Amino acid sequence: MITCLLELDQFRNVYVGRNASGWLIAVGNNEISITDEFIGTWSFGHITYDYKNEIEALQSKQQSAFRFPNLSFFQPEVVVLLKSNDIEILYSSNPACEKKLIRALNKRAPLKSYNLNSRNIVALSTKGEYLQNVRKLLHHIQQGDIYEINYCIGFRYNGTIDPYATFSKLWELTEAPFSCFYKRDNQFVLCASPERYICKTGSTLISQPIKGTAARSENKEIDIQHKKELQSNSKERAENVMIVDIVRNDLSRIAQRGSVRVKELCKVYSYKTVHQMISTVACELKPDIMFKDIIHATFPMGSMTGAPKVRAMQLADHYENFQRGMYSGTIGYIAPNGDFDFNVVIRAIVYDREKQIAELYAGSAITANCNPEKEYEECLLKAQSMIRALN
Repeated sequence: MITCLLELDQFRNVYVGRNASGWLIAVGNNEISITDEFIGTWSFGHITYDYKNEIEALQSKQQSAFRFPNLSFFQPEVVVLLKSNDIEILYSSNPACEKKLIRALNKRAPLKSYNLNSRNIVALSTKGEYLQNVRKLLHHIQQGDIYEINYCIGFRYNGTIDPYATFSKLWELTEAPFSCFYKRDNQFVLCASPERYICKTGSTLISQPIKGTAARSENKEIDIQHKKELQSNSKERAENVMIVDIVRNDLSRIAQRGSVRVKELCKVYSYKTVHQMISTVACELKPDIMFKDIIHATFPMGSMTGAPKVRAMQLADHYENFQRGMYSGTIGYIAPNGDFDFNVVIRAIVYDREKQIAELYAGSAITANCNPEKEYEECLLKAQSMIRALN
């Protein structure tokens, strides 16, 4: 599938995302409003982190280098499911577009390769600035202002990249379960996310927050030890439980009474480059709850904000020196029956082809007993696969 990505450049809007059965691919040109509530049709799109300003009385201090609207969905002309070499057409409203897409998927176009210079990837914050800001955030925690905050740093590459080849490399490096390739005109998100934001099946809603990361090792014994250490790490478990409490509180606003439950708590999953501690929280929705109600109750996700949520977002905006935009937002789809699945946009490269700017970001949870040096190392660990993909 990856080798046919370049052929998708002919379409204005493109979504390529992991599905339990393979790759879900959608192309189209017509954007729709969230007020349409998407019933009876496929819809694909994104919500940026800064949509928070339309939910709470918040603002974003920094300016973004990118031009993604805070919320945008497109109605596809063709949706297919690619399983190995089999193509299943799930929806088609445009026979000509369908032929173009099938032709593209059957073609194996060579991916371009650029000789990128890693020295052109610059950190938007120095290590010293990071440590200084973490110490200030720890003071906020000691004063009782917040209990936990997801504090993030960014990196920028100035120059041309091939977004298709870069995503191909990123997938090869990570094989993350909620990976997606997203194109809107000349702007791209190349995402290797391990985290699901929210998923609806019938009346059941689940969220799967991640807190807790450990590096993989090629040495099997060391790798097992890393996993065990993460599973038993009291700090990581405490961070995860705090976020679970946020998610439970968010879901309770739209859930049937007594239906919010924690299905998994602090379970460690192993991916290609990292071990992750994940919890699963579920509920049964109240009758007549709409998509917008769900988003306004749960967004932004607790794993990318902190506790209390609003104050954590205020402090993140104050201390971070970039606008998160697509990072910490979500990309996903809504099926014709109203079911949906959305990821958390992390481990992502955001690229503007016209401006020839790419940015990537990484963060970690700051709590009272954290070690600032280790938190910085965790940010670098999370950024590693993206920097390797660019190089």
